[in-house]
Amino acid sequence: MKKIYVFVFTVMMFLYGCNKNLSEEELEGLWENAQTQGEIVRRSGTPFNLATDKDLAMSDAQNRLRSGGGLLGNKGNLPFSKKGEETSSQITGLGMPINPYLWKASLETISFMPLSSTDPFAGTIITDWYTAETNQGERCKLNIFINGKDLKTENLKVSSFCQILKNNQWVNILSNAEENTKLENVILNGAKKLKLTSG
Repeated sequence: MKKIYVFVFTVMMFLYGCNKNLSEEELEGLWENAQTQGEIVRRSGTPFNLATDKDLAMSDAQNRLRSGGGLLGNKGNLPFSKKGEETSSQITGLGMPINPYLWKASLETISFMPLSSTDPFAGTIITDWYTAETNQGERCKLNIFINGKDLKTENLKVSSFCQILKNNQWVNILSNAEENTKLENVILNGAKKLKLTSG
């Protein structure tokens, strides 16, 4: 925190030296604003730094404070909810580097599976093991990776891992690349439909 104040103070002195036409009140206002931003970021618990990415840090900090904390707050600041609730411009505000339609379509497609972890900033969705009622001797889990903001095939990668029960132990079996591709196509089609319906 001291580093931020030192940095802001240095900038203020530089501004004062470059533009002596600023009144003392204007300089005071700039200093107060800088302190306020630093306090907002500090209180929010955001992992982003004002010095490296001011817009992202402020956007995430304000969302955390407004919605009660957490990565996306109590009310996720993303355009995936119900139609009309949020706008896709919030993706840019959060600095989310992935396509929102691919993200939502991925979550909807695998909604029957338990989730192990999700990270919208890294674009990763990892499921826990899932066993179908019709086949108790096999279980599978998925890793879904989304890269880039564009709705393109190359920005989506699905990897599956399956095991079969043998002698009361789970044994790995080869991943089926064709099934992975089919799942990618389902997600891509879902993402395209979401984009069309969002207008």
